[in-house]
Amino acid sequence: MQIKDFELDEKLKELTKHRTIELPIACYETTISKNVNGYIPLHWHDEVQFVYVTKGEGTFQINEEKNVISEGEGLFINSGRLHMAEENQQSGCVYICLNAAPHFLLPNELYMTYVYPYIKATNFPYLFIGTQHSWQKNVLNSMLNIQLLIQEEPPYFEFDTFMSINQMWKELIMNGLPLEYDEGEAVKQSRMKQMLNYIHLHYGEKIMLDDIARAGCNRQVVLNTFRSLSLNSF
Repeated sequence: MQIKDFELDEKLKELTKHRTIELPIACYETTISKNVNGYIPLHWHDEVQFVYVTKGEGTFQINEEKNVISEGEGLFINSGRLHMAEENQQSGCVYICLNAAPHFLLPNELYMTYVYPYIKATNFPYLFIGTQHSWQKNVLNSMLNIQLLIQEEPPYFEFDTFMSINQMWKELIMNGLPLEYDEGEAVKQSRMKQMLNYIHLHYGEKIMLDDIARAGCNRQVVLNTFRSLSLNSF
């Protein structure tokens, strides 16, 4: 399934239903240039996202940071983070996108210990997944396996999909950064969403800097956000 038009609500939250059959996940292949905008616009969703570039090269922006991901490489994007993607140099960038609801990553008994702290950590917006280490290859191979399972739906494929997701999450948290929570960073990201929400709602109007500031962000926050985000964000 190729999502060609990202439907967003007034808060830039993606409205796409990330669900495949009975499972709260979705796995589909995306060709960036086939989107109606020619790129994947800035948006966010509650699901965590795994990306695996299978052709070409793309620039993926998460919050204010840009990452160039080439064929054979991948990326993890945490829950609730603003992100967008652009094709590089007309390379025909194609990637597998796997979205999973956080509560599906592990059984409920383990959620508060091994999921919640990771999706709330302010220093863990994303993680690059290359091919240098065995754990990275394991995650990328698991994505291909899940894609095949969902396409072919063999007997008990839901069990195998769930176990693959479990293993991917284990590999990720075992090799990620020590977790941190910075209240200031959390507030900053919330204000960024608030600002972009105002622009989204009033896109067809003449918008002044002071208008955005009155929506809840001071002038300096607005200026800093404009400097950090791609023009395609708007």
